[in-house]
Amino acid sequence: MAGRRGNGEGSIYQRTSTDGRWCGSISMGHNEHGKLVRKVVTAKTRAEVVKKLKALQRQLDDGLPLPDMTMTVAVLLERWYEDVLRHQVAESAALGYMSVARHHIMPTLGRKKLAALTTSEIDRLLSSKIDSGLAVSTVRRIRSVLAQAIDQGIRWGVVNRNVATLSRAPRAQRVEGRTLTPEQAHRFLSELEGHRNEALYALMLSVGLRRGEALGLRWDDLNERTGVLQVRRQLKRETTGLVVADTKTARSRRAINLPRPMLKMLKAHRAKQASERLALGEAWIDSGFIFTTSFGSPLDPRNLLREFKTVCERAGLGNWHLHELRHSAASLMLAMGVPLQVVSEVLGHASIRMTADVYGHILAPDRQAAADAMSSLLWSGDQVR
Repeated sequence: MAGRRGNGEGSIYQRTSTDGRWCGSISMGHNEHGKLVRKVVTAKTRAEVVKKLKALQRQLDDGLPLPDMTMTVAVLLERWYEDVLRHQVAESAALGYMSVARHHIMPTLGRKKLAALTTSEIDRLLSSKIDSGLAVSTVRRIRSVLAQAIDQGIRWGVVNRNVATLSRAPRAQRVEGRTLTPEQAHRFLSELEGHRNEALYALMLSVGLRRGEALGLRWDDLNERTGVLQVRRQLKRETTGLVVADTKTARSRRAINLPRPMLKMLKAHRAKQASERLALGEAWIDSGFIFTTSFGSPLDPRNLLREFKTVCERAGLGNWHLHELRHSAASLMLAMGVPLQVVSEVLGHASIRMTADVYGHILAPDRQAAADAMSSLLWSGDQVR
């Protein structure tokens, strides 16, 4: 027997011929063909069914779409990639997102119904990844990928809340990147003397360019009269080959005043490139880039990284990564007293706060200088002593 229904409960009945579970249905209106659409929920007790139906009715009254009870986490992630992600970010970034999804999310949560996914299940996944030895940054990325996919699910109306953003991200541990000391930087530059890419590595060290930004520079980006370099694009490798793309962020598009020795080095590099072009004649590939192969074609970022490691080994510096030239540039500028705001602009950081977060430990001398200044201003000499 269905029993008397309460107000707004919809249709409720018990399946006596099978498993004895209680069922309830609620009208969701009509589809595009004019056919009545009903939503069915089940539970072990009548009270649970009533609770589910009232929750659905509240969503309908609030104008919220009802969740898709059949979509799994894996289906959402794949659909997010195909319909949205690969059109929003660079190919390498999109593939990186899906690599995280397929290796770390789908094996555990892929078959889970999206509407039934809970915050506790996500917390459990993140905890297991930390316990397995994954870096905190990787685990935070797992959470971020899942949160972004569910956020898209909300836009599509297949789920109503983002349980991933309600989960607790593991605390990020600050790891101070390595930086070349002034002595190491001099040794590095000495090893580069006469090297074909001497100007490229020196430029990355002196003004902190990202690898893609340096490789994406064209000769029309350089004003030899003023010594100002315009950073407008980046060159990177995708699965389809080398591609020219926009800079990482809007603030990455910037103008940089070059150190005078660096400008002189670039002029010498241009003269050498002109000689190579003349020697090759029609075989020369006129790509317009400042830094090229011996045939004029763009430099492959992967080849540059391998070459850089060899240069570092020969200089007796050990194993370094190209990005550490950028980190070294920022650290050395700050150590020499260049204001934080200026360093942030030279690096093309999205905000000065980002620069402070990464390099704040280098500003200790400045903080002491501020304390000393206030001591002399507010207190007498005897009190300061």
